[in-house]
Order: sequence, then C-alpha cells, then structure tokens
Amino acid sequence: MRLDKLLSNASNLTRSQAVKAIKDGDVLVDGEAVTKGAAKVTEENLVTYLGTQITEPKPRYYMLNKPVDCVSANRDKNSLTVFDHLLVPRRDQLHVAGRLDRDTTGLILATDDGQWSHRLTSPKHEHFKRYRVTLVGPLTDDEIVKLEQGVMLDGEVKLTKPAIVEVISPKVINLSISEGRYHQVKRMMEAVDNEVMELHRETIAHITLDPDLAPGKWRALTEEEISLS
Repeated sequence: MRLDKLLSNASNLTRSQAVKAIKDGDVLVDGEAVTKGAAKVTEENLVTYLGTQITEPKPRYYMLNKPVDCVSANRDKNSLTVFDHLLVPRRDQLHVAGRLDRDTTGLILATDDGQWSHRLTSPKHEHFKRYRVTLVGPLTDDEIVKLEQGVMLDGEVKLTKPAIVEVISPKVINLSISEGRYHQVKRMMEAVDNEVMELHRETIAHITLDPDLAPGKWRALTEEEISLS
C-alpha cells in the first residue's frame, strides 16, 4: 500500500495532510524517515507517525435506520444524505451496500469493504431483501400468486424472480425479493394494478434492522452479522 494512503486511512488526516506530514519527515518506516507518499509499505514494515504506530485499519460495517427524505449518497448539494446521520470518522471512505430511494425508509448498510458489499448485494448470490409495503388497496389471492411466480415490469422483457409474500393486514404485506432492479418493489405493485404508499426495508440477507434504532440512528454490525455464507 502507498504510505500516504495508509496514513490517511489510519488517521484523521486527509490525503493532502498525510502527504505533507510525510514530506515533513513526521512518518518513519522501520525507524527511517520516508518523505515520499508514493513509497510502498507492507504489514511487515513498522510505520510510525509522530511516535505512534500506524497500522492498516480493519474494515468497518454499520447499519443505519434510514429516515424519509434522505438520499443514499455520500454527498448531495440539495438534500441530507445517509452519511449526514452516520457520524463516524472518514465517512468519505464508506459506501452504501444496497441503496434506498429518498422516500423509502429502513435498513441501510455502509462499509468500506467492497468485496463484502458485492457479495451481499450481487443478484447472483440471491440474498433476499424483505420490505414492509403499505399499499393503496388489498391484494387478491391471484395477484399474490403472480408476485410469487414473477411479474413483467413495464419496459422489460424478463419476469422478476419469484418473490415471497406475507400478508400482514389487508393493505400491508412483507415482500421478499432477491433482485435489485430500478424501483423494483414499486413497479411490481404497479404490475398487479396496485400502488405503494409506504416502503420500509427490514432485512438484507440475514441482517435485520435493529428495532432499537430510531430513524437516523446507527450502530456497528456484530461479527455474526458481518459473516457471510
């Protein structure tokens, strides 16, 4: 890894501040000052910054209860983002694993582990996501069967993968899907002549939103939640 990247990843320094600290001789590698940020270091090297040992930080994993009117982005000029709520250091190094629309609430996962997020969200791994869906009107038995067998979304040529439908009340269902097409849940309801009034994601794979998290609150994932089969 580049020395400047290691220093910025493992501290609160920006990349430019890390480069300056290295040029100033504040960073030692195996006891010797190294003044080039592009210098390569490995786990076998002892790297110190102002006398404090610097090691590559472990990957980070968080869950957030996304509130309404909040976008799934690192930054936005006109709107609050999930990272305005996730108040942790080096937020710019995190990304969302499984975005939600502005008006959709619920489980958001954020990490700096790209391989983990890909395994979690890639359709080929077929991890189900469960949504609590409030509808304009109740579903008929025939419409539920259609959803569970796969429906044709407007403008597409391939049926959705079979969904799992659990009726909670006449106008509220739990819908579990293993895909992530654009506005998929809303379009699936349109395909059976219904409309989504409220949409809330409860689970991604084996990870369920902590019921103790109020909207806008977050916590780190547990080791069990991080583990993927």
